Amino acid sequence: MRILIADDNDVVRRGVIEILSSEKDWEVCGEAKDGSEALRKAKELLPDLILLDISMPGMNGLEAARLLRHEVPKAKIVVISQHDPIQLLPRVIEAGADGCVDKSRLSTDLLASIKKIECV
Repeated sequence: MRILIADDNDVVRRGVIEILSSEKDWEVCGEAKDGSEALRKAKELLPDLILLDISMPGMNGLEAARLLRHEVPKAKIVVISQHDPIQLLPRVIEAGADGCVDKSRLSTDLLASIKKIECV
C-alpha cells in the first residue's frame, strides 16, 4: 500500500513514518505540509491511502478530504486530529474521509485503524 502523509508538523510526520515502517508491504510515497500540497501530490502519486492532519495552515484536512475524494476517488482517507475522534467522526465522514484517529494515540491506534479501513 502506498501512503501519502499530510501534516504541517515535521515531528508528527517522522513519527507516523516510523509507525508505518513496521508494515513491510506499506510504503510512504510522499509527504505534504498542508492541504494544497497534499492535493497536488495525491494527484501526481495516486496513493492508496492519504493521512491528513485536520489542522493545517491554508487548506485544512476536512477541506482537503472533500477535494481529494473527487480528485483521487480510489484512495482511502484517514484524518488525524488532536480532537476527540468520536465527536469529529460525523464531520470527517461528511467530508469524504473513511476514518479518524486521535493524534495522541497514533502509536497505539494508527496501524489497526488503517487495517480496518483497508478491509472496507
